[in-house]
Amino acid sequence: MARAYEGIDLSGLPAGFVWGAATASFQIEGDAEHRGDSIWDAFCREPGRIADGSDGRVACDHVGRVGEDVALLRDLGVDAYRFSIAWPRVQPRGSGPLEAGGLAFYDRLVDLLLDAGVQPWATLYHWDLPLPLHEAGGWPARDTADRFAEYATAVHAALGDRVSHWMTLNEPWCSAWLGYGSGRHAPGIKDRAQATRATHHLLLGHGRAVRAMREQAPADHQLGIVLNLSGFGPAPSLGPEDAARVEAAVAPLDGIQNRLWLDAVLEGRYPQDVLDLLSPTLPEVIRDGDLAEISAPLDFLGVNYYNDQHLVPADGSSEQPKVSRPAEIPGGEGLVSRPEGDDVTAMNWPVTPDGFRRMLVRIGTEHPSAPPLVVTENGSAYEEDPADPLEDSKRVDYLVRHVRALTDAVRDGADVRGYFAWSLMDNFEWAEGYTKRFGLTRVDYDTLERRPRRSFETYRAIAVAQRAATP
Repeated sequence: MARAYEGIDLSGLPAGFVWGAATASFQIEGDAEHRGDSIWDAFCREPGRIADGSDGRVACDHVGRVGEDVALLRDLGVDAYRFSIAWPRVQPRGSGPLEAGGLAFYDRLVDLLLDAGVQPWATLYHWDLPLPLHEAGGWPARDTADRFAEYATAVHAALGDRVSHWMTLNEPWCSAWLGYGSGRHAPGIKDRAQATRATHHLLLGHGRAVRAMREQAPADHQLGIVLNLSGFGPAPSLGPEDAARVEAAVAPLDGIQNRLWLDAVLEGRYPQDVLDLLSPTLPEVIRDGDLAEISAPLDFLGVNYYNDQHLVPADGSSEQPKVSRPAEIPGGEGLVSRPEGDDVTAMNWPVTPDGFRRMLVRIGTEHPSAPPLVVTENGSAYEEDPADPLEDSKRVDYLVRHVRALTDAVRDGADVRGYFAWSLMDNFEWAEGYTKRFGLTRVDYDTLERRPRRSFETYRAIAVAQRAATP
């Protein structure tokens, strides 16, 4: 068997490297009649919130087709499957005993995965906060951190006899700053102070959950959190003067997107410039002992990476495109995002594999005591070819280039132990509804038929080649 695949030298990846695929509960499960409402259900009911007016009530009917989907994972040849527990399915009010009926679905999923030789990796929160908790204050309320820790501990106790890999939160930046800052995501609030309080309470909930889970966990359990990280820099076409303006202005963006979360989780502190930027709310909400709880030791750090941000100065030109992330981050008001050229996904995100390599290396460089890294999401959305929707050459190219960047990062010193492709299948893409497709597997939303794309076959071949290359 070749030691490389399409020019990727896979031999440097560590023995036991985990190849996986990932999904999230609200995006695929459906079966809404057998769970409680989440903030995303309420958000979908508000006109104009979702691009195509859709919702997640049926989604991909993963609950009804779970056997078929586990068979896809077996055919894909992955070692592991990262899925999320729907908090409203197992605890509809966000407190109290777990619902036996809701828990039964995850019991079945876990058993099917193990029977198929696929390791279950469970995420406890992927954005679907039970609606009653939102009505009681949501993540801006400190009490929600305790409710999350109680929920996480109960689910861990229920499934921990078979599930040994656990992630507390998925992308808390999005929960805080898209949910409460820009309002582009549920619950749709635009309030910088609430976003700041949510930031701290999400991290506090994570830390308290890790501590409580650790107390009851067997020695082989692996606990982590998943952060979405992104680099920031000048758009390639900028001249020296404008590029220098952008470089001088990116520190606040990097602070809110990256350093806030990494420093808090790995070092037990907030960067001083972020404390200043989010003053007075962030300093006021921190209590004695909070940061020690937030920095509870982890066994791995999950990294979600899709793209770096290419930025230009916001000079008021009507020709400049709508801003994506920068305007949603305090300190980013003077910049706009401008992907350039043809190397851009359907999400209008530039394809930046070298930024992926740099980010993986950066974490270990800036945090020498960081735990091993696992890439918990990486993937791309592209428009389908109507003549052949299974031929996704651009997604294949994105996948190959990013796996190559990962192997380069490992050779540059990054301690990366796994990679999970996003996503196993097309799904409800949050505020974009069903208009954007990330799946290695195509889903026909009329019939819910699943059909693997060429990227599915490519990913399987990469994993086979790496296993053959590793002694």
